[in-house]
Amino acid sequence: MNNVLIKTVNITKTYKVGEIDVPALKPVNLSIEKGEFVAIMGASGSGKSTLMNVLGCLDMPTSGEYILDGTGTGKMSKNEYAAIRNKKIGFVFQGFNLLPRTTAIENVELPLMYDRLGKANNVRKQAEAALIKVGLEGRMTHIPSQLSGGQQQRVAIARALVNQPPLILADEPTGNLDSRTSVEVFLLFQKLNEEGITIVMVTHEREFAAFAKRIVEMRDGRVIKDTVIKNRLNAEEELKKISYETSIS
Repeated sequence: MNNVLIKTVNITKTYKVGEIDVPALKPVNLSIEKGEFVAIMGASGSGKSTLMNVLGCLDMPTSGEYILDGTGTGKMSKNEYAAIRNKKIGFVFQGFNLLPRTTAIENVELPLMYDRLGKANNVRKQAEAALIKVGLEGRMTHIPSQLSGGQQQRVAIARALVNQPPLILADEPTGNLDSRTSVEVFLLFQKLNEEGITIVMVTHEREFAAFAKRIVEMRDGRVIKDTVIKNRLNAEEELKKISYETSIS
């Protein structure tokens, strides 16, 4: 059985700026298996966000091949692209991207409104289950302004989970959160990963990348280092340390 979820074969991405070609990705070859938790790191302009957009089927490579869960994406129509994105991928963003006048449960229901496969038999029930999974059973009817930053990110994670995708892509998911809340989010990610969900995360914080199982480092549009983390941080243990330090301060 093929255990590879993500595979890129010599993918490149070049943008046109006026008459100038600007290469954002030079040939990138990357393979991520089901059940991995991978952090993609690199300085601004390294290509990590462009790579994330390609992996998320938000943008197509200029050349090369991207295979997602055994399906080549190169010849897909826009509708097919949207369908595989909705079926296979949940997205978590730094800015949460929640509708401000819409309750938590209504925000989580949104991906089910675009269901093309008939999986959404009971939209409300599926959204409730996703919010319970992230620990927000008591906040379902709150709008984003009534929630803390960490709670808003949990709503965003529930929205990413509601279609039961095999893959979550997280772009700087703790960029707007304090240290403790960030660790709480990584605790949730680690628990979801233990359940078999593959997580690929962009971050510029090496201390946060250490919660993953593997770090892929990029520079100038290329992968320059790919390392399995031998002593990864355990978010549950890190939270205990923070609580202890807070109690004695």
